[in-house]
Amino acid sequence: MARSIAFIAVLVASLAFVSDARAEGLVPYEITGNGIAHSLTGAPGDAARGRVLVLARATTCILCHSGPFPETRFQGDLAPDLTGAGNRWTVSQLRLRLVDASRFKPDTIMPSYYRADGLVRVGRNFVGKPVLSAAEIEDIVAYLATLWD
Repeated sequence: MARSIAFIAVLVASLAFVSDARAEGLVPYEITGNGIAHSLTGAPGDAARGRVLVLARATTCILCHSGPFPETRFQGDLAPDLTGAGNRWTVSQLRLRLVDASRFKPDTIMPSYYRADGLVRVGRNFVGKPVLSAAEIEDIVAYLATLWD
């Protein structure tokens, strides 16, 4: 329990350092089945930029997830290993997991990176804004889709 509370405190504090490149508002999207089929930006993301974002402590990905990142020490073990993410989930499913992971597991500790409503304990700088921009979501999706076993 103490580990979970400490983790959540680190997670919330880390979110304060995410890039201010967020869009002013949210791009509308449609959930179809268990994913979001269409890019939030209308174009595919850049996998190289996505890798940088996944490894950045500011996005908090590697606080919980481990993966094929030999240069990165202290990877998380609270969430699934990202190795093979591209063959476990479709691009559509990856996109929805980043946009709003609570659609899959209501009590998840994974932040909803592209939501601005219905959230609790939101820092002043994030009220009414997503944590990641649509372009950042697409970049991370593009990178995760390249991770095959």
